[in-house]
Amino acid sequence: MTTRTFRAGIHPPAFKERTMAREVMDIAMPEELVIPLHQHTGAPCGPLVKVGDEVLAGQKIGDSKSYVSAPVHASAAGVVKAIEPRLYFTGAQVSSVVVTVAKEQKMAPLPPGKRADDATPEDIRKAAREAGLVGMGGAAFPTAVKLSPPPDKPIDTVIVNGCECEPYLTCDHRNMLERPSEIIGGARLLMKAVGAKRCVLGIEANKSDALGLLGDAIKDETGMDVMALEVKYPQGAEKQLIKAVLDREVPPGKLPMEVGALVHNIATTIALYQAVTQGMPLIERVLTVTGPAVANPQNVRVKVGTSVRHILEQCGGAVNAAKVVLGGPMTGWAQSTLDVPVVKGTGGILALTPDLAGPDGHLACVRCGRCIKDCPMFLYPNFIGLYAEAHQWDKAESWGALDCFECGICAYVCPSRRPLVQFVRTAKAQITARRRSA
Repeated sequence: MTTRTFRAGIHPPAFKERTMAREVMDIAMPEELVIPLHQHTGAPCGPLVKVGDEVLAGQKIGDSKSYVSAPVHASAAGVVKAIEPRLYFTGAQVSSVVVTVAKEQKMAPLPPGKRADDATPEDIRKAAREAGLVGMGGAAFPTAVKLSPPPDKPIDTVIVNGCECEPYLTCDHRNMLERPSEIIGGARLLMKAVGAKRCVLGIEANKSDALGLLGDAIKDETGMDVMALEVKYPQGAEKQLIKAVLDREVPPGKLPMEVGALVHNIATTIALYQAVTQGMPLIERVLTVTGPAVANPQNVRVKVGTSVRHILEQCGGAVNAAKVVLGGPMTGWAQSTLDVPVVKGTGGILALTPDLAGPDGHLACVRCGRCIKDCPMFLYPNFIGLYAEAHQWDKAESWGALDCFECGICAYVCPSRRPLVQFVRTAKAQITARRRSA
């Protein structure tokens, strides 16, 4: 099979065997949900409820008038226990609605759905906005905004991202096997929303079952293709995926619309189909619970706002876990407590044993150049890290800190175990703060 790819990147072990054949499982409802009011790129939401209010599943509980934002909904029926700052997966304190879950679950009245063929581009964007859709691959950019490119940036190709190149994670793979009709329906809606004539479902070659299933599913679809891509990290990153599929390069600091492309994750594509045809808001998602410390690794469907502790307990618990990561091992965030909620963009919970957790501390840069050789953005992570460590933010910016999308390759290949992604994140925050205050 001929496969396409991009320059640079790495081939880390996949570690997907423990969950790739596990069908998605529904877990027990938690007793409490902590629903952050800021789960997306853009402006945070303000609360639409108050302490003591009874809420229904799917009821909007937070919103913003800002264009770049996405509303938040109650993931289950219950009573609002508190509205207060709670710990977020990044370590920040984020204003959150705490809901005590009711024993009897009732759904809020939903907006009427439309047949996919009858929905107009404006209907699709409105449904995405009202449902609170965001990119579920991790970036969490509001979907309605992404589906509204300016008239002078026409989109000719939609790419549905089925690569799932992060080690350990298999939730998108399971979605492709279990929900192909919703993926195809969602892809048609994406094409209609932006006026694209072509859609490519890009899937890594190690998912031959998904390639075959979706290939059969699109045989009668006009303008739709399934493309096998090389198994390489980060094949699913937006700019790298566009290069592999279309052989187009997105300029530094620019968005995919500059080259006529739009990329959406598998889970987001399914959520869009449900929002348009059923009026269903984004209140739950499929994620992978895995790692050598997890007793019973699974792909599970969870309510947004469910604690990591509850989810791990539903999978038999984490035995001898030295580190718990939200997301994958390359781009995820290590947690200081299990009492943190999963959000719309959480694709996995990874529990690692001491032998895989990595050493504490790091050494000086030895100028080996491995991070430069493998960087898919052709940056110099060593210099960005050195200047960030020295708090020389202007120099970190001049070496391309803002162009880094934090794939984690530099930290993975570094023999000195330098926390280069953390250095980059700190540099980005400082650069952005300085720009705002200027």
